[in-house]
Order: sequence, then C-alpha cells, then structure tokens
Amino acid sequence: MRTLNLALKRIVDILCSLIGLIILSPIFLIVSILIKTTMPGPIFFTQERVGKNKKVFRILKFRTMKVDKEAEESFDFSKDKDRLTWTGKFLRRYKIDELPQLINVLKGDMSLVGPRPTVMKQVEKYTSYEMKRLDMKPGMTGLAQVNGNVTLPWEQRIKYDIEYINKFSILLDFKILFKTIAIVIFGEDKFKKEQADLEESRS
Repeated sequence: MRTLNLALKRIVDILCSLIGLIILSPIFLIVSILIKTTMPGPIFFTQERVGKNKKVFRILKFRTMKVDKEAEESFDFSKDKDRLTWTGKFLRRYKIDELPQLINVLKGDMSLVGPRPTVMKQVEKYTSYEMKRLDMKPGMTGLAQVNGNVTLPWEQRIKYDIEYINKFSILLDFKILFKTIAIVIFGEDKFKKEQADLEESRS
C-alpha cells in the first residue's frame, strides 16, 4: 500500500507542478520584473539543501532580501531582518517566494508535501531520530507547516515531520495541501480560529 501511495505521490507531484508552473507563469513574470526593479541582483535565491537520503540539491526561491554573500555562505541569519525588502515582505506574506520550488518538485528533488529541507550544516548535527526526516523527499509544505510552522520549537517540528513519514498517505498529502492554501489565503491566526470554532461546534 505504501509503495502505491509513493507512486501516486510522484504522479501528483509531476502533474501539479507542471500545471502550476503553466498557470502561474504570469505571476512568475510579474514577480521577476518587481524584483529586478526594486532590488539589484539576481531574481532567484539558490542554496544547497539536503534531500532524501542526504542527496544535496539547489533549492530555488524568489529573492526577498538584499544580496549579502558573506551572510548567505556563513548561514548567518541575524541580519535577515535588515536585509528584507518591502517587496520581500509581501512575497513572504503570501508564500509567493516559495513558488519556484515547483521546479524542484518537477525535477524530483522535492515533493509538494514533506519535511522542509535544511542545510548540511544542520543535518550534520542530527540525532539518529532526527535523521528519519531524510527518509522521504523534502516538501514545499508539511505537517509542521500547517500546525504552527516557525512558531513551533524545533523538537515539535521534528515530531510532526516523523509523524508525517510514519502515517504518510496520498490522502494526508491532499489534506495538508488544502490546509496550506487556506493558511496562505486567510492567514494562520484566522485559519486556526475557524478550525477551533468548527471543532467546538461539532462537540
């Protein structure tokens, strides 16, 4: 059953990423022009990340910050707030900066759903339990991302990632994707409130 689910997952990844890239191509063009006219430097931000079975790949994102090679190469995130532009804030608010990862999904480096990919520097510090995150392809979104994301402590995010891997099914993927879309449209706080109100009405 798991083998079938994994095969279906790859089919869904290919179809959705391909259709998504075609439909969203006007947005890609507008964002590219916006970045070029408001920020000197490249349109895309690329960085080495670790995928399934420690396979290293280059993740793609729309650039949201001023170029600082030294900070990027040393993974110094302390200056990120100062480097973030108004264009970048808008792109991040609606997760538009993540859209180029559809190319990573189409290539097979990533999946639509899975644990978020991290840098090798962090993977080298993984415990054997945390290493289980690498049993599946990293995703554009995941169980941790629809349950608090960056507000969660690292241990809780790992717990959600391992739970996803253990309980993985194509149905679970669709649930996470729909939740992700709702969070992007309505905002995380409003989405959580609506979910809580719905659960309360059912009880």
